[in-house]
Amino acid sequence: MIRLGLAVVAVALLAPPAGVGRVVFRDVTREAGLGGFTLVCGGPSKDYILESTSAGCAFVDFDRDGWLDIFLVNGSTLDNLRAGRPGPPSRLFRNRHDGTFEDVTERSGAGVRGWGMGVAAADVDGNGFPDLYVTNYGPNVLLLNKGDGTFQAADRGIAAGGWSTGAGFADPDRDGDLDLYVARYVDFDVARLPPPPGGNLLCKYRGMDVYCGPRGLTPLPDLFYRQGRDGRFADATREAGMAVGPYYGFGVVWGDYNNDGWVDLYVANDSGPNLLFVNRKDGTFSEEALLAGAAVSADGREQAGMGVDAGDYDNDGWLDLYVTNFSHDYNTLYRNLRDGSFADVSAATGHAQATFAALGWGTGFVDFDNDGWLDLFVANGHVYPQMDRPGLGTRYRQRAQLFLNQRGTRFVEIGEEAGLRAASLGRGAAFGDYDRDGYVDVLVNNLDGVPALLHNETRNRNHWLQFQLEGAAPRNRDAIGARVELRCGGMGQIREVRSGSSYASQNDLRVHFGLGGHAQVESVTVRWPDGTVEDFRDVGVDRIWKLRQSTGRAEPEEGGRR
Repeated sequence: MIRLGLAVVAVALLAPPAGVGRVVFRDVTREAGLGGFTLVCGGPSKDYILESTSAGCAFVDFDRDGWLDIFLVNGSTLDNLRAGRPGPPSRLFRNRHDGTFEDVTERSGAGVRGWGMGVAAADVDGNGFPDLYVTNYGPNVLLLNKGDGTFQAADRGIAAGGWSTGAGFADPDRDGDLDLYVARYVDFDVARLPPPPGGNLLCKYRGMDVYCGPRGLTPLPDLFYRQGRDGRFADATREAGMAVGPYYGFGVVWGDYNNDGWVDLYVANDSGPNLLFVNRKDGTFSEEALLAGAAVSADGREQAGMGVDAGDYDNDGWLDLYVTNFSHDYNTLYRNLRDGSFADVSAATGHAQATFAALGWGTGFVDFDNDGWLDLFVANGHVYPQMDRPGLGTRYRQRAQLFLNQRGTRFVEIGEEAGLRAASLGRGAAFGDYDRDGYVDVLVNNLDGVPALLHNETRNRNHWLQFQLEGAAPRNRDAIGARVELRCGGMGQIREVRSGSSYASQNDLRVHFGLGGHAQVESVTVRWPDGTVEDFRDVGVDRIWKLRQSTGRAEPEEGGRR
């Protein structure tokens, strides 16, 4: 995590345009039945780096009833690790279809006990139900969904070990089997702990004694696993050209950044350059972040990446990148220049000054007001309790931020007027329409506290569409890696089906489009993970549709109309 401040080029923050604050969130955590969960992560003084980073969360329809359920990753304590005791379980909550959730952890078998970090979802065994991959400090766990409301831990060769963080499944070689990338962080041994705050004169931040790391600690190499025909995974990191670094890995997001039809990978690293693995279409990758302008800031500095997402914020048909960073630095928005390179446009679009005091984690490109332009949400929270001392320009607990997209030119931060006033220690953030009203909601896992389920109560006359994709590949039924292109009102939008992103979290596998005031769409085209392209017609607005590969026919899901 970057320890040095940065004098950001001053950019005047214009007053929000009239009517810009039209997004409204309400915290419904307790009334929804999630108030009994607490994310445990070490002690309150945060003497060691392990105690400050957990954990992610997920919106996932585990029982395939069409309603999003919730999975909350939990951490542990050093005392538990030393004593060999299991930590508190991660928890699974089933959607009751009435705005509330039922804790089904015990009967589902999803209550993983370890020092959890993150979660990614994908149907890796092809039985039609999404499985959960939970990353940990310690061995990772693959929970296979049996389709009867229960999960079973499985050994498929992807336990990894060490300290894993973000992860995501994809099919980069188009063989129909999902492969897996796992980011890893620090080689941290509880039997040989680094000095606590004050024990090392080099471990300081803004003149204060703080815990040591990540600089000065040994980074762990990330891992890439390829799935074989027998359903097991094998380490293919080196043969795929991904054995670079090691760095302090956090955020992972797959996406087709150069529009060649093959999925690439972007990795956000803490206190180091970010990575962009470009797919060579032969089972290997070329790491090109520095050449592409997406490794460091505009002035050539390594930043401290935490969370990451990809989305086409300017609707030009090319994926852009967003990385959340440490405080006294800025979150970085990289605009895709459509020639294999990116430009840091953080200052020009309003992110540099607006994010300078915050420490960002989970993030997502989401059209919260359904106007057809992707907005940005950022979960914030510091890692040092010492930040509550006066005169530091920031606080330990921080409110989340919401950046409203001004038609692809700039963003205006309207979090407070949108209802994001509570200060917390935000970490993972996931996005999905859990009540099927057409407006995307937010789930945040808060360190040392209860989660935040933020119901999107925006109401306007804008229309929307959501698509649940079903692919033909036996072990990629959710069509992870597919791209949906929609044209409406003369404007194009793109979305991709994605496993993993944000900070160690999982969004709804359905893709969501805001349509503004347009009540009809001109076209819907899907490029499936195997590269085939298919058009779908007669798609009415304000509904959730299922798109099945090789049928050319959209099927409405019941309960999806506003």
